[in-house]
Amino acid sequence: MSSIFLPPPVQQINSEIADHAGVDLYVLRLDLMHPWVNGNKWFKLKYNLLEAKQKNFTTLLTFGGAYSNHIYATAAAGNLCGFRTIGVIRGEERLPLNATLSFAVGQGMQLVYFNREMYRQRNTIALQEDLRQRFGGVFIIPEGGCNLNGVRGCTEIIDTAEFDTICVACGTATTLAGIALSLHKGQRAIAFPVIKNGSFLTQEIDNLLTNYLASSLPAPTEPGAWELVCDYHFGGYAKVNDELLRFSQQFRQAHDIPLDYVYTAKMFYGVMDLLRQGFFPQSDRQRHRLLLVHTGGLQGNVGMEERLP
Repeated sequence: MSSIFLPPPVQQINSEIADHAGVDLYVLRLDLMHPWVNGNKWFKLKYNLLEAKQKNFTTLLTFGGAYSNHIYATAAAGNLCGFRTIGVIRGEERLPLNATLSFAVGQGMQLVYFNREMYRQRNTIALQEDLRQRFGGVFIIPEGGCNLNGVRGCTEIIDTAEFDTICVACGTATTLAGIALSLHKGQRAIAFPVIKNGSFLTQEIDNLLTNYLASSLPAPTEPGAWELVCDYHFGGYAKVNDELLRFSQQFRQAHDIPLDYVYTAKMFYGVMDLLRQGFFPQSDRQRHRLLLVHTGGLQGNVGMEERLP
């Protein structure tokens, strides 16, 4: 399936703010890899799909909200790879279906709705066993592709030592963990949690890295340097205000790069603010080279705009 993906281009951003800070700014356009299965979603799904194939599963089951990029991508990837797919959706069914769920159904995904109390139990052995009893042999992928297969895929996002710092938005921390494991000497990764009080993700990342390094999966002896910047969540997950909307619109007009409101817009806003503050170190010999990872998710903008006043 990898053959149907375009290599993600690296686009340089001409910015007075970055130039004044002594920084060369670039964007890794994972959003351009494929029209449906793009961004970090493909990397988190890749090895889950391979394991499912190797173990002769025919059905994938996963979890997500009604506007989930992961649900959208899993439905499309499953269809492309010949899997039946089941999406366990948080909350009650609402008709007509929104654009995300309509697309998923169009890709052949069966939707099942769990109330929030039941949904919170999605990672428990008991509930997953109930799902297997109900649907037969299903290969279960955690919400957001947050498992060691997902981390492994994300180790393949960055394969160059060309940049000093790599920045990425952070939800489940899977992508940051994979990037940290792929860093070259002297590089560091900065993750921008899109949820309120995101510092708890430090422990989540440590757990992912510890479990990955203890597994038999390919890995370095230790991850590279990483940190969280938790000040740009704009009130919490999927929260958007006028300032963020204006920033997203202005950035697209200036650089021809659309941003999704839930993830990349918050990270890009944070980076530009930090550039103004002189956050990124300069060198006497060369300018700091900064790479922003565009993790896709643009389909979610339709749903966000439906809900905005």
